[in-house]
Amino acid sequence: MNNQGDSNSERFHEREEREKIHKKQLPGEDENPLPPPVEPIKAHQTPERNDPCPCGSGKKYKKCCGKA
Repeated sequence: MNNQGDSNSERFHEREEREKIHKKQLPGEDENPLPPPVEPIKAHQTPERNDPCPCGSGKKYKKCCGKA
């Protein structure tokens, strides 16, 4: 029965060590907080068929520059 107590104690100490390592990776109270996430840059997309034409004609894309 003594062996089981030793193994529980070892597991407890191993878990404490893992938690200490994990806490070191997080920013502390005296450190600057992490910056906000950055919005990804999106490539210019071609307009859909029913969107207004980007040329400024006022027509739908499919009736103006989108004709095949």
